[in-house]
Amino acid sequence: MTSVSRANSSSVLQPALGLLVLAFSLVVLIGGAVAQTADRLSRDIEYQLDAGDRVRVIVFNEPDLSGEFEVDGTGVVSLPLIGKVSARGLTARDFEDAIATALLDGYLKDPRVSIEVLNFRPFYIIGEVENGGEYDYVPDMTVLNAVALAGGYTYRADDRRVYITQAGANSEVEVRLDEGAGIQVLPGDIIRVPERFF
Repeated sequence: MTSVSRANSSSVLQPALGLLVLAFSLVVLIGGAVAQTADRLSRDIEYQLDAGDRVRVIVFNEPDLSGEFEVDGTGVVSLPLIGKVSARGLTARDFEDAIATALLDGYLKDPRVSIEVLNFRPFYIIGEVENGGEYDYVPDMTVLNAVALAGGYTYRADDRRVYITQAGANSEVEVRLDEGAGIQVLPGDIIRVPERFF
């Protein structure tokens, strides 16, 4: 009698153990996918210039070559003496180097250039926030800062996740706020706060 009950107990435990292992594997996989999504948006990158940014260019000891300039719709900045210099996709340091290289080409012997970004491109927030729309970007802004800037959530909002479409991308990425509340927003991003399902 005891051997039969042990056999029955073992045959019941094996499928249950298999289900438990499968469930644990799924939790690990889903957790890894969420972490990868957050990693894809961790944005440990330097800011890249693009159309709509306003920069201050300082060429040391050359006040006539210095000033405030805007990156135009084609991603170019028109500068005195050297004309158009492409800025799109460049960091401030790369743009400094591009200007210095252009000035070395027959204009100055040892140009020293400094760039400061004065105005960043805006970001956008839509969906279940009180005041959706276009907002001025502030360096180191996070998703939660952006939601607060837009007046907070509406009563219908799903405050556990948002969807971010990066500037220039064609699809949005889900960000769970319990995993990625510190996710940085970048200029040109579109943040969508979804409606929760009851």
